[in-house]
Amino acid sequence: MDKSKTKRSTVERRKKILNLLDINGQVFVHELSEQFNVSEVTIRNDLELFESKKLLIRARGGAMKYDNSVSADYQLSEKDKIHYAEKIEIGKKAASLIKEGETIILDSGTTTMEVAKHLDAEKAINVITNAFNIANQLIHAQNINIIVPGGTLRKNSHSLVGPLAEKNLRNFYVDKVFLGVDGLDIKQGAFTPNIEEASLNQIMIDIAKDVILVADSSKFNRRSLAFICPTNKINIIVTDANISKEVLVQLQDANIKVIIA
Repeated sequence: MDKSKTKRSTVERRKKILNLLDINGQVFVHELSEQFNVSEVTIRNDLELFESKKLLIRARGGAMKYDNSVSADYQLSEKDKIHYAEKIEIGKKAASLIKEGETIILDSGTTTMEVAKHLDAEKAINVITNAFNIANQLIHAQNINIIVPGGTLRKNSHSLVGPLAEKNLRNFYVDKVFLGVDGLDIKQGAFTPNIEEASLNQIMIDIAKDVILVADSSKFNRRSLAFICPTNKINIIVTDANISKEVLVQLQDANIKVIIA
């Protein structure tokens, strides 16, 4: 192939990648490599170019649009400022669902932190958490037994992830898992920006009797890079009063109990 044809081919591929990004909000390196019959290195170079022009946000395994209904992997301190009042009320309501003697998982996140803050310290419960800040929040609650599964620390989310965390979690069975997600697409399921956290969340779901999402209403009809689970894996969603009637009906039609905080 001569240089002019190669250049045209590259331009056309990049146009199509941007079009896919515009339509889907996210793209994945391995899928683009197969679709355009080029190496993953070539696709990564394309994405690097687009990132330099501020056309996307690169993430592990792919990329997302900048201004989109796709959630990026922000620092915990940044997330904590968003919809703070709603998260407090959601945390209170979710904490009230926990019964004496239960074993629960609190996933990392700003909304699950509010669940931790509002736990009844008089109730004797077991709390498994992969979040350093949540374990620290509960350290003085004498009746709450805290279990931290170990792993590799993600500084963005104060969470422990990776093979060690996954291996240790498989040794437990819990009554309830409380998950904070960055997006819930009702047709597709729950999402988070980080692949390792998604993998750990999947194990949490597998070992739990009840799966409870704690999410403010801004999280609905959004996706992020990493898929956690389909909607039918979710038993309960605790959210705020700003949820739209359309979304509420869709969730109820999916046999999910919706609790308004």
